[in-house]
Amino acid sequence: MKLLPLVLLLTCSLEAQTASTEKPMVLQDVQLIAGSGYAPVKHASILIENGKISQIISYGGGQWPADANVIKLTGKTVMPGIINGHGHLGLTQGTTVGPQNYTQQNIERQIRQYERYGVTTMISLGMNKDLLYGVMMQQKQGKLEGATILSADRGIGTPGGVPAVDVGPDQLYRPATPEEARRNVDEMATRHPSLIKIWVDTGLGKLPAPNPDVYKAAILEAHKKRLRVAVHVYYLADAKRVVEDGADILAHSIRDQPVDDQMIQLLKRHRVYYIPTLQLEESFFVYADRPPWMSTAFFKNALNPELAVQFQSLSYKQKVTQDPTTAIHRDALKTAMANLKRLQDAGVMIAFGTDSGANSYRIQGFAEHRELQLMVQAGLTPLQAIHSATGVTAQMLHIDTKVGTVQAGKQADLIVLDGNPSQQIADTEKIAMVFHNGREVSGNKESSTQ
Repeated sequence: MKLLPLVLLLTCSLEAQTASTEKPMVLQDVQLIAGSGYAPVKHASILIENGKISQIISYGGGQWPADANVIKLTGKTVMPGIINGHGHLGLTQGTTVGPQNYTQQNIERQIRQYERYGVTTMISLGMNKDLLYGVMMQQKQGKLEGATILSADRGIGTPGGVPAVDVGPDQLYRPATPEEARRNVDEMATRHPSLIKIWVDTGLGKLPAPNPDVYKAAILEAHKKRLRVAVHVYYLADAKRVVEDGADILAHSIRDQPVDDQMIQLLKRHRVYYIPTLQLEESFFVYADRPPWMSTAFFKNALNPELAVQFQSLSYKQKVTQDPTTAIHRDALKTAMANLKRLQDAGVMIAFGTDSGANSYRIQGFAEHRELQLMVQAGLTPLQAIHSATGVTAQMLHIDTKVGTVQAGKQADLIVLDGNPSQQIADTEKIAMVFHNGREVSGNKESSTQ
């Protein structure tokens, strides 16, 4: 049985963030992709008042206030702000990963990068310090710009095992017993996160396997606290087990083998959301391949200087080429893409996330647009991919009454595009304007300083 989250102060930051008090605004004569999965609406106009969408006006109909600021956008497309259902904050800076990077300044820089790339909401899915709740409170008070943050608190890992990330002891629990796992969940519940995160994996067989009794206890305890659980998985067998144990979200693709009918039925029967994170696997090798998009301003503007230098070095290319796991990651991506297509066709709920920010190669802001392209390459239509990244993920995070679709009464989180991503998904990169809480924020032309 799925459990609704408690309506608590910090998880309501979307609603409580200070809305725009500027005069009404009209985005006039656009093609509208509402995020609902349906075909675009041509010649629509969007009235924004007090940070919210007040009215969707069809061509030739409706009226707006006489003092409205009318922006004529004929030929442009408007879609909802992207929602990243699996990201991380404060772990990386430059090319490093470590607890020293978890500072307010670094987090602010990262959420601004998300926002200017049209990612207006993200959940930091584990490995968070308590500092994050202070940042979220400042957002609630309207003191910080950047993507709206949700939190999955610290999360439950394995002693000596996953996640194999350099984080401080105040960023992750690694319980050895079911009793310890329950205590860890109880402590996280006092901070009112949106989700609880659990890692179930062996790092390609190199790390100790998680104890099923421990993570099952964590799932059951989270549900007692009316908190839903997102689980990191890799293997089909683990995915089946955690779904049977009550997982609400699979935070990654199944990548070791094709999904079977049993897996599909488990996901559908238990109404589990599935987040593909295709870009995660690609990021292990793609920069050494030097694809053409690495020469675009859209990509370059997302890079910090240290990472840009690394990608140009011969030693980096040689390291990736010679790494025996590179072939494993290439195969894992192919398997993940095939599984995504099969699950989409079967009616499984496909949400959206990238794992951006978990390491330097998963580049916040850029990764989300690349993920959309990979989803389409896997066989989804552009509108299906966009629906996943907006309406579906809002539903997964239980924030769909506020964001996720362009609809009267919802927050005005919008991307204005010089293109038509319903036909060509790469057009999501042609960002002309981003609106968050009804305010226009900076575009994606500035360089990253992460």
